[in-house]
Amino acid sequence: MRVLTGATPNDDISDGELAELYAVPADRPFLRVNMVSTVDGSATGEDARTRSINNAADKRVFQVLRSLADVVIVGAGTAKAENYAPIDGTPIVLVSRKAQVPPSLASAPAGSVYLATCSRSDGLASAKEVLGEQHVLELGSHRVDLPLLKQTLAERGWNSQLSEGGPHLLRDLVFQGCVDELTATTVPQLVAGAYPRITEGAPIDVPLELALLLEDRGTLFGRWTLGG
Repeated sequence: MRVLTGATPNDDISDGELAELYAVPADRPFLRVNMVSTVDGSATGEDARTRSINNAADKRVFQVLRSLADVVIVGAGTAKAENYAPIDGTPIVLVSRKAQVPPSLASAPAGSVYLATCSRSDGLASAKEVLGEQHVLELGSHRVDLPLLKQTLAERGWNSQLSEGGPHLLRDLVFQGCVDELTATTVPQLVAGAYPRITEGAPIDVPLELALLLEDRGTLFGRWTLGG
Protein backbone atom coordinates (compact mmCIF):
# COMPACT_ATOMS: atom_id res chain seq x y z
CA MET A 1 0.00 0.00 0.00
CA ARG A 2 1.32 3.45 -0.88
CA VAL A 3 0.32 7.08 -0.40
CA LEU A 4 -0.57 8.91 -3.60
CA THR A 5 -1.52 12.26 -2.08
CA GLY A 6 -2.00 13.87 1.33
CA ALA A 7 1.36 12.88 2.79
CA THR A 8 4.91 11.96 1.80
CA PRO A 9 4.70 9.02 -0.64
CA ASN A 10 5.64 5.77 1.06
CA ASP A 11 5.37 2.08 0.15
CA ASP A 12 4.72 -0.80 2.55
CA ILE A 13 2.72 1.20 5.09
CA SER A 14 2.47 -0.51 8.48
CA ASP A 15 -0.81 -0.80 10.36
CA GLY A 16 0.48 1.81 12.80
CA GLU A 17 1.24 4.24 9.98
CA LEU A 18 -2.14 3.50 8.44
CA ALA A 19 -3.83 4.35 11.72
CA GLU A 20 -1.95 7.66 11.82
CA LEU A 21 -3.06 8.46 8.27
CA TYR A 22 -6.69 7.86 9.27
CA ALA A 23 -6.54 9.57 12.68
CA VAL A 24 -9.44 11.88 13.58
CA PRO A 25 -9.71 14.84 16.00
CA ALA A 26 -10.06 13.72 19.62
CA ASP A 27 -11.51 16.93 21.03
CA ARG A 28 -14.87 16.97 19.24
CA PRO A 29 -17.51 14.63 17.81
CA PHE A 30 -16.34 13.36 14.43
CA LEU A 31 -18.50 11.15 12.25
CA ARG A 32 -16.87 9.22 9.44
CA VAL A 33 -18.73 7.02 6.96
CA ASN A 34 -16.86 4.14 5.34
CA MET A 35 -18.13 2.69 2.06
CA VAL A 36 -16.84 0.49 -0.76
CA SER A 37 -17.79 0.35 -4.43
CA THR A 38 -16.60 -0.97 -7.77
CA VAL A 39 -15.17 1.20 -10.55
CA ASP A 40 -18.59 1.17 -12.24
CA GLY A 41 -20.24 2.43 -9.06
CA SER A 42 -21.81 -0.64 -7.48
CA ALA A 43 -21.89 -0.88 -3.68
CA THR A 44 -22.44 -4.66 -3.79
CA GLY A 45 -21.82 -7.65 -6.01
CA GLU A 46 -24.09 -10.45 -7.17
CA ASP A 47 -24.82 -11.65 -3.63
CA ALA A 48 -26.28 -8.20 -2.75
CA ARG A 49 -23.58 -7.82 -0.10
CA THR A 50 -20.30 -5.94 0.06
CA ARG A 51 -18.36 -9.12 0.72
CA SER A 52 -18.46 -10.01 -2.99
CA ILE A 53 -16.51 -6.85 -3.84
CA ASN A 54 -14.27 -6.64 -0.75
CA ASN A 55 -10.62 -7.58 -1.11
CA ALA A 56 -7.74 -8.02 1.32
CA ALA A 57 -6.62 -4.38 1.15
CA ASP A 58 -10.15 -3.10 1.80
CA LYS A 59 -10.54 -5.46 4.75
CA ARG A 60 -7.26 -4.16 6.18
CA VAL A 61 -8.41 -0.53 6.08
CA PHE A 62 -11.84 -1.60 7.36
CA GLN A 63 -10.24 -3.13 10.46
CA VAL A 64 -8.01 -0.09 11.05
CA LEU A 65 -11.05 2.22 10.89
CA ARG A 66 -12.91 0.04 13.37
CA SER A 67 -9.92 0.07 15.71
CA LEU A 68 -10.04 3.88 15.74
CA ALA A 69 -13.78 4.08 16.41
CA ASP A 70 -15.48 4.54 19.78
CA VAL A 71 -18.78 3.39 18.27
CA VAL A 72 -20.02 1.87 14.99
CA ILE A 73 -23.29 3.15 13.49
CA VAL A 74 -25.10 1.07 10.88
CA GLY A 75 -28.53 0.90 9.30
CA ALA A 76 -30.54 -2.07 10.54
CA GLY A 77 -31.16 -3.23 6.96
CA THR A 78 -27.44 -3.27 6.21
CA ALA A 79 -26.68 -5.06 9.48
CA LYS A 80 -29.23 -7.72 8.55
CA ALA A 81 -28.00 -8.13 4.96
CA GLU A 82 -24.36 -8.30 6.03
CA ASN A 83 -25.13 -10.60 8.99
CA TYR A 84 -23.47 -8.32 11.55
CA ALA A 85 -22.05 -9.78 14.74
CA PRO A 86 -21.11 -7.92 17.95
CA ILE A 87 -17.72 -6.17 17.86
CA ASP A 88 -15.32 -6.80 20.71
CA GLY A 89 -14.91 -3.63 22.74
CA THR A 90 -16.91 -1.39 20.39
CA PRO A 91 -20.67 -0.85 20.70
CA ILE A 92 -22.88 -1.00 17.62
CA VAL A 93 -25.70 1.49 17.19
CA LEU A 94 -28.42 0.33 14.80
CA VAL A 95 -30.48 2.99 13.05
CA SER A 96 -34.02 1.94 12.24
CA ARG A 97 -37.16 4.03 11.90
CA LYS A 98 -39.15 0.81 12.36
CA ALA A 99 -37.12 -0.26 15.43
CA GLN A 100 -35.98 -3.48 13.80
CA VAL A 101 -33.20 -5.54 15.39
CA PRO A 102 -31.52 -8.02 13.01
CA PRO A 103 -31.58 -11.66 14.18
CA SER A 104 -27.78 -11.84 14.24
CA LEU A 105 -27.68 -9.11 16.91
CA ALA A 106 -30.83 -9.95 18.88
CA SER A 107 -28.95 -12.12 21.37
CA ALA A 108 -25.83 -9.93 21.61
CA PRO A 109 -24.36 -9.34 25.08
CA ALA A 110 -26.14 -6.56 26.99
CA GLY A 111 -24.72 -3.14 26.17
CA SER A 112 -22.96 -4.23 22.98
CA VAL A 113 -25.86 -3.18 20.73
CA TYR A 114 -27.98 -0.04 20.87
CA LEU A 115 -30.88 1.06 18.69
CA ALA A 116 -31.63 4.59 17.49
CA THR A 117 -35.28 4.83 16.47
CA CYS A 118 -38.45 6.94 16.62
CA SER A 119 -40.91 7.35 19.46
CA ARG A 120 -43.82 6.56 17.11
CA SER A 121 -42.32 3.29 15.87
CA ASP A 122 -44.58 0.25 16.00
CA GLY A 123 -41.59 -1.92 16.89
CA LEU A 124 -40.46 0.13 19.88
CA ALA A 125 -41.81 -2.15 22.60
CA SER A 126 -40.37 -5.25 20.96
CA ALA A 127 -36.94 -3.62 20.53
CA LYS A 128 -36.87 -2.65 24.20
CA GLU A 129 -37.68 -6.21 25.16
CA VAL A 130 -34.87 -7.56 22.98
CA LEU A 131 -32.11 -5.04 23.79
CA GLY A 132 -33.21 -3.61 27.12
CA GLU A 133 -34.98 -0.28 27.51
CA GLN A 134 -31.76 1.56 28.41
CA HIS A 135 -30.21 0.54 25.09
CA VAL A 136 -33.00 1.95 22.90
CA LEU A 137 -32.59 5.62 21.99
CA GLU A 138 -35.78 7.43 21.02
CA LEU A 139 -34.58 10.27 18.80
CA GLY A 140 -37.40 12.01 16.98
CA SER A 141 -41.05 11.08 16.55
CA HIS A 142 -41.43 10.02 12.89
CA ARG A 143 -37.83 9.82 11.68
CA VAL A 144 -34.52 9.34 13.45
CA ASP A 145 -32.97 12.71 14.34
CA LEU A 146 -29.42 11.98 13.16
CA PRO A 147 -27.78 15.20 14.46
CA LEU A 148 -29.26 14.37 17.86
CA LEU A 149 -27.86 10.85 17.54
CA LYS A 150 -24.38 12.25 16.90
CA GLN A 151 -24.71 14.54 19.92
CA THR A 152 -26.13 11.79 22.14
CA LEU A 153 -23.26 9.43 21.35
CA ALA A 154 -20.71 12.18 22.00
CA GLU A 155 -22.29 12.83 25.39
CA ARG A 156 -21.55 9.19 26.22
CA GLY A 157 -17.89 9.83 25.44
CA TRP A 158 -18.03 8.35 21.93
CA ASN A 159 -16.49 11.13 19.85
CA SER A 160 -14.91 8.94 17.16
CA GLN A 161 -18.01 7.73 15.35
CA LEU A 162 -17.82 5.34 12.38
CA SER A 163 -20.82 4.63 10.19
CA GLU A 164 -20.70 1.66 7.84
CA GLY A 165 -23.77 2.61 5.84
CA GLY A 166 -25.79 1.50 4.10
CA PRO A 167 -26.59 3.74 1.16
CA HIS A 168 -29.84 5.16 2.54
CA LEU A 169 -28.25 5.98 5.89
CA LEU A 170 -25.26 7.65 4.21
CA ARG A 171 -27.59 9.82 2.16
CA ASP A 172 -29.63 10.78 5.24
CA LEU A 173 -26.54 11.49 7.36
CA VAL A 174 -25.22 13.81 4.66
CA PHE A 175 -28.60 15.46 4.13
CA GLN A 176 -28.95 16.16 7.85
CA GLY A 177 -25.43 17.62 8.06
CA CYS A 178 -23.87 14.97 10.29
CA VAL A 179 -20.95 13.68 8.21
CA ASP A 180 -17.44 15.06 8.69
CA GLU A 181 -15.69 12.60 6.39
CA LEU A 182 -16.33 9.91 3.81
CA THR A 183 -13.74 7.17 3.44
CA ALA A 184 -14.43 5.51 0.10
CA THR A 185 -12.76 2.40 -1.26
CA THR A 186 -12.85 1.83 -5.03
CA VAL A 187 -12.05 -1.74 -6.02
CA PRO A 188 -10.73 -2.52 -9.54
CA GLN A 189 -13.79 -4.46 -10.62
CA LEU A 190 -16.77 -4.11 -12.98
CA VAL A 191 -20.07 -5.84 -12.17
CA ALA A 192 -22.78 -4.10 -14.28
CA GLY A 193 -26.29 -5.09 -13.17
CA ALA A 194 -28.78 -3.03 -11.22
CA TYR A 195 -26.90 -2.86 -7.93
CA PRO A 196 -27.14 0.08 -5.48
CA ARG A 197 -24.66 2.94 -5.32
CA ILE A 198 -23.11 4.03 -2.02
CA THR A 199 -25.89 6.63 -1.70
CA GLU A 200 -29.59 5.96 -2.24
CA GLY A 201 -32.61 8.21 -1.84
CA ALA A 202 -33.72 11.71 -2.79
CA PRO A 203 -31.07 13.80 -4.60
CA ILE A 204 -28.40 15.67 -2.66
CA ASP A 205 -25.57 17.85 -3.94
CA VAL A 206 -22.63 18.08 -1.55
CA PRO A 207 -19.06 18.89 -2.67
CA LEU A 208 -16.15 16.79 -1.40
CA GLU A 209 -12.50 17.65 -0.89
CA LEU A 210 -9.82 14.99 -1.18
CA ALA A 211 -7.61 14.82 1.91
CA LEU A 212 -5.80 11.53 1.32
CA LEU A 213 -5.46 8.94 -1.45
CA LEU A 214 -3.89 5.52 -1.01
CA GLU A 215 -3.38 2.73 -3.54
CA ASP A 216 -2.84 -1.00 -3.20
CA ARG A 217 -2.68 -3.12 -6.38
CA GLY A 218 -5.26 -0.97 -8.11
CA THR A 219 -7.59 -0.51 -5.14
CA LEU A 220 -7.97 3.17 -4.22
CA PHE A 221 -8.70 4.52 -0.74
CA GLY A 222 -9.87 8.12 -0.44
CA ARG A 223 -10.45 10.30 2.60
CA TRP A 224 -12.99 12.90 1.53
CA THR A 225 -14.04 15.85 3.71
CA LEU A 226 -17.44 17.35 3.13
CA GLY A 227 -17.63 20.88 1.81
CA GLY A 228 -20.12 23.55 2.66
